[in-house]
Amino acid sequence: MNTVNHLPLGPVMADVAGATLREEERQRLLHPSAGGVILFQRNYENPEQLTCLCREIHALRSPHLLIGVDHEGGRVQRFRSGFTPLPAMRAIGDLWDSHPQRARRLARDAGYVMGAELRSVGVDFSFAPVLDLDYRNSGVIGNRAFHRDPRAVADLAHSLGLGLNEAGMSAVGKHFPGHGFVAADSHLAVPVDERGLTDLEFADIQPFRHMIDLGLAGIMPAHVIYPHVDPNPAGFSHRWLTDILRARYGFEGVIFSDDLTMEGASVAGNIGQRALAALQAGCDMVLVCNRPDLADELLRQLKWQLQPTSLIRLARMHGRPHPPGRTVLLMSSRYVEAVRHLGGLGEADEDLLLVDPTAPAAPRG
Repeated sequence: MNTVNHLPLGPVMADVAGATLREEERQRLLHPSAGGVILFQRNYENPEQLTCLCREIHALRSPHLLIGVDHEGGRVQRFRSGFTPLPAMRAIGDLWDSHPQRARRLARDAGYVMGAELRSVGVDFSFAPVLDLDYRNSGVIGNRAFHRDPRAVADLAHSLGLGLNEAGMSAVGKHFPGHGFVAADSHLAVPVDERGLTDLEFADIQPFRHMIDLGLAGIMPAHVIYPHVDPNPAGFSHRWLTDILRARYGFEGVIFSDDLTMEGASVAGNIGQRALAALQAGCDMVLVCNRPDLADELLRQLKWQLQPTSLIRLARMHGRPHPPGRTVLLMSSRYVEAVRHLGGLGEADEDLLLVDPTAPAAPRG
């Protein structure tokens, strides 16, 4: 008989090596400081295998560990064969200039397909949408962003969020307060953005504030330094995360750190120092990706108990229970229609122009 381990969620999200769980990974995920698993392409073979992997991860603990994935569309889509190819968000943003209503509908369809397919295999949420502005400066952001105009980004991100919510999934906006202006890639360098808070609020921060006002469930800050606001990267900055994001903008959702193994996080010290700095700044959960040795080191070192407010926020990131299985999903008219619309992204589908994209999404469980 399997024994369910009743443990509150911890603050660390780690990853696993392959398509099934190894014994050492089970033990790692049973550590009291573990709280979630982020999946990558290496964890995927087909929908059936992924369903089994997610079921095994969820069965380890109660409440179950959160399962997240970077599955935005375009070049950042971890699961390919057996999943609908989602467009890069810039393709939807390009439509906004001439056909804004159609663009909104496509964004909502993209969110619905993304969320419904991921929920059907057991994934709780995707780290999406990207809320950065497309300045055409950043190679790492590039066509992952919807648009240069903050109004378009806010509009389309809201529609995509409605689609996610309709599918039983919460949205996570990234990379606060904006990564699109600087050219450096925070995976490989420590980017510095010399603009002040007023300039950022006039442009890059607008989509975040819009989504916060609409109840955004999660935010991921950037490993970018904005020296005129704070000398620390945003993800390690108490001023950015607690004073500005929480107190000034009223954000009440989860703050996920970006991957602590990225070069942009190196200024905060070793893995333990990085995690502690992020948590003290205001993060609820920290990510350690592609370095199981560092994940183990952090779990051994970290002495951090999540506050009740963080646990409540994290509980809201669980996907809506009892999603349709893939067989039922693939036969549903809503899903078939959404996939057809996305497949005709470059075509003028008149029926898309007749649908009200602002209709309320299905309530979450």
